Amino acid sequence: MPESINVLALVKDGERYVFLYDDESHAQTLQMLGRYAADPELSFTWYDAAVLSQRVRRLKERTEARERSTYRESA
Repeated sequence: MPESINVLALVKDGERYVFLYDDESHAQTLQMLGRYAADPELSFTWYDAAVLSQRVRRLKERTEARERSTYRESA
């Protein structure tokens, strides 16, 4: 299966936060969201991190479900 790049974006108070990650890097992406939320110099909050984390997890679940479905069809 070809590797895909996931795009996660947030526009807030005139700032843009854009995260690009592949399917193998979701854990690192979640960690990065936490680091951004912990940085007092950014307007990125823990709420923002929670919302975007939920999107990362949902996308991972959909990708895994699609892979399972494709595996069953080919078996």
